[in-house]
Amino acid sequence: MRMESMQTGPKVKPANISRLTSPAPTGFVPEPKAPPSERMSPTEMRATAWLASISALRLFGLFVILPVFALYAQTLPGGDDHTRVGIAMGIYGLTQGVLQIPFGWVSDRIGRRPVLYFGLSLFALGSLLAAWAPTLAWVTVGRALQGAGAISGVVLACVADVTSEQHRAKAMAFIGVTIGLTFAGSLALGPVLERGIGVPGIFALTGVLAFGAILIIGRVVPVVNRNAPAPVAFGEVLRNASLNRLNVGVFALHLSLMALFVVVPLMMRDAGLAEDRHWLVYLGAMVAAVVLMVPALVIAEKRGKGKQVMLAGIVLLLGSQVALGMAGAGALGTVIGGLLAYFVAFNILEAQLPSMISRFAPAGARGSASGLYATLQFVGTFLGGAIGGWLYQHHGSFAVFAFCTVVTTIWLIAALGMPDAPPRAVPEPRPATA
Repeated sequence: MRMESMQTGPKVKPANISRLTSPAPTGFVPEPKAPPSERMSPTEMRATAWLASISALRLFGLFVILPVFALYAQTLPGGDDHTRVGIAMGIYGLTQGVLQIPFGWVSDRIGRRPVLYFGLSLFALGSLLAAWAPTLAWVTVGRALQGAGAISGVVLACVADVTSEQHRAKAMAFIGVTIGLTFAGSLALGPVLERGIGVPGIFALTGVLAFGAILIIGRVVPVVNRNAPAPVAFGEVLRNASLNRLNVGVFALHLSLMALFVVVPLMMRDAGLAEDRHWLVYLGAMVAAVVLMVPALVIAEKRGKGKQVMLAGIVLLLGSQVALGMAGAGALGTVIGGLLAYFVAFNILEAQLPSMISRFAPAGARGSASGLYATLQFVGTFLGGAIGGWLYQHHGSFAVFAFCTVVTTIWLIAALGMPDAPPRAVPEPRPATA
């Protein structure tokens, strides 16, 4: 009885056992396992590209006038005062700095899209006002209104919203590369556009493009990010030592950038290079800088050497400022060499810093962290223009670059104590289809 009960139930035929245990027949190819999702999805790629274009548009409005504004300002009432010229160039950064944190904080709570609409509208109106401005004072007002459209941090937060964790750093690096390319193109196009449509025409062009960017927002920015983590207290962002070191870095980087362009166009002119040929210097230096930037970013992202690449960029930035500070009257070759080194360092750092911010920022405070980062960026822009103009007015170019060297050295010291960035999340394998 007991043996019979144990034998009840369905029996497996020997043929079936053979089929389960024998090797696969000749010519049979087992279905391969789906590889991990190493590539961004088409939706992520499209959204990142459009958001990068919005960020690039606004920074184009900042960068494109740098090589021509100091010379243009001398044709306006009040433009003979280098301090006022520096303030006009840098006040864009002051209003940006004041409003980046509030805009980021609001976007964490009401959504990104309304803040982007509002910010781009202010930027466009400021551009048109600067295009009309008959005096340096009115240009300064227009630049301030441009800066009030403080959406850089919100754009970075949008990128984090529309990308998965494993691809977020890659998307941020793409934003950084786009900024570097925008910087390169702007410096080359600035003198060309100035000859064709003048500086007022450049302002008007950026205003029209900003209105065009408003039409893009509805296509790429979600109304509500339903999967967003709960907001994190702003104090946690302020207490994050790694974020603070990165914020010091972007402050120093943009301070030196604005101070450099208060001085360098005049240095090249005084060294005998005609103003209509400045664009050739910028174009050559920036093409070389972009080519050299790419391998540095590959090392940073693919080999996990973000901190080492950042430190190398800071050291190169220091060397470029020393070279520019030591350039005597008529030393055009030294000025060009210093610019090349500066642009290589700037492009590497401008591309690397947003990627590192995305890795260190708390998940529920991306808008706030990006806003604080952008605040320090644009405060540096304002102070670089204002202090650089004052130093050049009263003490000459050497004082400007000495000041930038001190600030960059402080950044280098702070960066030495920074930990390595957290690694990118490892993508989970896609489930195999049945």
